[in-house]
Amino acid sequence: MRAVDFARRMAAAATVGMLVGCAVKPVPLYMWESFPHQQYDALQRAGASPEEQMQAMERHMEKARAANAALPPGFRAHLGMLELNVGHADRARQLFESERSAFPESAPYMERLLAKLSASAQDSQPANKDKPA
Repeated sequence: MRAVDFARRMAAAATVGMLVGCAVKPVPLYMWESFPHQQYDALQRAGASPEEQMQAMERHMEKARAANAALPPGFRAHLGMLELNVGHADRARQLFESERSAFPESAPYMERLLAKLSASAQDSQPANKDKPA
């Protein structure tokens, strides 16, 4: 009888242990918050202005940094595009490079954006008249 009681108690304990193990909420890989909605609004050209979106995204970055959480894929690239739209090319370049290093699979797209950014920067510089052709 004692062996049967022991087996029942062990089975009950194992069942409780499995149920408790399943009840633990998984930790998300990235801190998404409202980023998908911000992206959608920006692509629809609805809602907040680029400056307001950038401020919201900067707050999101600070919150993620404080929580030691990772930013989602595309976050830095999206913020870089917003920065570029308001004329902050240097900040956009930093964000594109940061996206490339955080997510190596984004490298082909980030390289293309960086190349276009470099080309447009060279086109906007005045030609040196003293330089022979």
